[in-house]
Amino acid sequence: MSAAMKTLLACLLAACASAPKSAPPAPQAAAAPAAPPEAGIDRAGMDSAVAPGDDFFAYANGAWSKSTAIPPDRSSWGTGGILAELTARRTADLIAEAARTSAPEGSEVRKVGDTYNTFMDEAAIEAKGLAPLLPQLAAIAAISDAQSLARALGKTVRADVDVLNSTNLHTDNIFGLWVAQDLDDPQRYAPFLLQGGLTLPDRDYYTDPAPRMTAIRAKYQAHIAAMLKLAAIPDQGPKAARIFDLEHRIAEVHLSRTDSEDVIKGNNHWSRGDLEKRAPGLDWSAFLDAAGLAREGQFVVWQPGALTGIAALVKSQPLSTWKEWLAFHAISRAAAFLPKAFVEERFNFFGKTLSGTEALRARWKRAIDVTDDALGEAVGKLYVARYFPPAEKARAEEMVKNELAAFAERIDKLAWMAPQTKERAKAKLKALKVGVGYPDQWRDYSGLQVVAGDALGNAERAGLFELQRNLGKLGRPVDRGEWVMNPQLVNAVNLPAMNALNFPAAILQPPYFDPARPVVMDYGATGATIGHEISHSFDDEGALFDASGRLKNWWTEEDFAHFKASSEQLVKQYDGYRPFADAHVNGKLTVSENIADVAGLAAAYDAYRLSQGGKEAPTVQGLTGDQQFYLSFAQSWRNKIREEAARQRLVTDSHAPAEFRADTVRNQDPWYAAFGVAPGQKLYLLPQDRVRVW
Repeated sequence: MSAAMKTLLACLLAACASAPKSAPPAPQAAAAPAAPPEAGIDRAGMDSAVAPGDDFFAYANGAWSKSTAIPPDRSSWGTGGILAELTARRTADLIAEAARTSAPEGSEVRKVGDTYNTFMDEAAIEAKGLAPLLPQLAAIAAISDAQSLARALGKTVRADVDVLNSTNLHTDNIFGLWVAQDLDDPQRYAPFLLQGGLTLPDRDYYTDPAPRMTAIRAKYQAHIAAMLKLAAIPDQGPKAARIFDLEHRIAEVHLSRTDSEDVIKGNNHWSRGDLEKRAPGLDWSAFLDAAGLAREGQFVVWQPGALTGIAALVKSQPLSTWKEWLAFHAISRAAAFLPKAFVEERFNFFGKTLSGTEALRARWKRAIDVTDDALGEAVGKLYVARYFPPAEKARAEEMVKNELAAFAERIDKLAWMAPQTKERAKAKLKALKVGVGYPDQWRDYSGLQVVAGDALGNAERAGLFELQRNLGKLGRPVDRGEWVMNPQLVNAVNLPAMNALNFPAAILQPPYFDPARPVVMDYGATGATIGHEISHSFDDEGALFDASGRLKNWWTEEDFAHFKASSEQLVKQYDGYRPFADAHVNGKLTVSENIADVAGLAAAYDAYRLSQGGKEAPTVQGLTGDQQFYLSFAQSWRNKIREEAARQRLVTDSHAPAEFRADTVRNQDPWYAAFGVAPGQKLYLLPQDRVRVW
């Protein structure tokens, strides 16, 4: 995963004595998730009736797609989901063990157990009702003027923008905050301010006149009213209308998602004085003081127009409307930690309406998410100790070594690239810091207070702890070894401004990475992911950062023009993919990820060949080495998704749908030979039309 904004800034970026008496059932009581497929290619999941050259995704996964149903508590399901479910099960078991041990008060293990058990005690949460949230609502009600409003808005600031999830590139707080490596000065951290204030996934959900979006807006307004009613706030209908109207006005000043992912447009350094002059309407001194940013003299303002527009709305819209907006957002953020009625109402809108998910996830699964959010690396320590042996770390590091060597060879062989550009590319490759499994230094949670029995308070304190941890970076040297993913997360990331990669332990598990199968299959799955992440350092955005992480284009003008031409080929290729008759993939929005897929698959293929020492891989399951490689790649993208979720991702996600990512193979010459793909078949591309980025 990468793509401009979400990764470039991401880098910068027991026996519980206090456990409830009627302890909730251990997570083992929940139904076990489906196990990953057995080692090797899943031949039974293929559809041999489909020609590989017509639809490679269906050829590799067709039978599985026909026989598999999406679980009712999921909006999508596939290889990644199955592994994530298995990882959650394992994590739940580890946390349950932590909760049963005699860990001392204040220890990480005790904090993990108390966080999990407190959230699981639904009866205690029901009994408390709205009481845990009442102090927040009372503070909002007491807002009396522009200065107290600015302070209230500032107090909502958290380091909560999910930079690793391209479907959440904004915060529902008024502004988002990242403390990240300065793009102009890689030796220092800077506070980045982002547009915020929206609850729906993207500005288009407020502004798109399509009937489907209009219907969603009506349901959202009804949801606002329902949440206010649950909180016993009167006049829900008129207040919901005003809250929605305010968010609509905020959406109108938001920068588009495509423009927000443009690093050059986003790198705007503003002083404190600039904030007051260029974004009048908000009492910036009061806001920044409440947000913990009073000492900062310079900020990176990612979407200047949005900051100016939102600040103007703070002044132009009635104080009473802002108080209503703050109250609703406080209720919405707290809903997961409130009685069942709040949880279900939030799920009915965000789960059913927006994503088509049929059933709320089991409470133990949500408890895992809550615990991971609060104490991710503490849980990660437990996970790594149990499920990521040193031998697998070494095996993954060997694969990374081969991928880097293959990528270096590809750079050397580029006929179109100037010698000086090649030299800089290889210097950047040599400086790349690759983290495998888990960080070199674990995070310190000694300053985080966890109180057994206080679910909402624990979540609030965890959010403040993370904010303070990030603010604490300001003025300190940049740590290139910092991880932005928990070890128990099934994902991977490139951090271009840090010139670093993270490959968490959880993605280095079967079926992606499996010591029980031929290594060629691992290269097709995990190897392609490693190649994908490496190539992000050299894609359309990575090319803008030198080996130190400075925002500096290190390409010659001619080389960059050649690269952009290849990018445009991919934009056109992906614009032609239509998951629905009335909607196509946005080639421009997904171009960085598509470049990484093409380049990463090519590097993984070369690395697999390198690993064989010049020999052909043995035939396994009746498949040649190349067939094993490409089928493993396609089966790693095995996925089914509900229409509502698929449509949402077309608007918000910088990744193409899984089936089209599997079809990346059509740009690889060896794939044609491996499967006898010929002219006339749907995926066939003339040699000159195959995109060859690296």
